[in-house]
Amino acid sequence: MTTISEAITTIKKAENDADGLIHDARDESSRLIDSARIEAQELLEKAEKEATEKGEELIMEAEERARKEAISISGKAKREVETMKSAAMGRVPEAASLIVKSIL
Repeated sequence: MTTISEAITTIKKAENDADGLIHDARDESSRLIDSARIEAQELLEKAEKEATEKGEELIMEAEERARKEAISISGKAKREVETMKSAAMGRVPEAASLIVKSIL
């Protein structure tokens, strides 16, 4: 039969072991939280970098589309100007004839 002293010693040892386990669990919990914060920060930075890169890519694509559209519009405008110029030049002889008739 165990004595009261041995029982007290056993209880104190169990309490000390429990305190150690609690301490270890708190340390592990803190370590896991710190690790999770670091990982979350890294993921956030990665997401920000990817978003910035994607944004820059979209801007470049939009600028390229705008450049192509501007070239297309410019080409169309030049063709329209040439058409109007040709039409106007086709009327020059008639205009000259009217001017000469009005002078004479």
